[in-house]
Amino acid sequence: MKPNFLKLSLSSMKEKWPSAIVAREEIRNFTGGAISEKYLANLDSQMKGPEERFKIGRKVVYPLNSVPRWLEARMGDEA
Repeated sequence: MKPNFLKLSLSSMKEKWPSAIVAREEIRNFTGGAISEKYLANLDSQMKGPEERFKIGRKVVYPLNSVPRWLEARMGDEA
């Protein structure tokens, strides 16, 4: 079972983010260092990253709502 405080934490991450998108290169800042850009790129190549993503020029970006939703789904019951 996922603790409620984690859901609140993910919501506050989203509320504090200054943009409607999260660039892959900014994922470390968004997650407080928990996930790196390279790790996320690897997950994306395995179709295990956030479902919604698109490119702006050469940059891969994610809609702001999709990142916390993906993180919550990855939490599982192991913690």
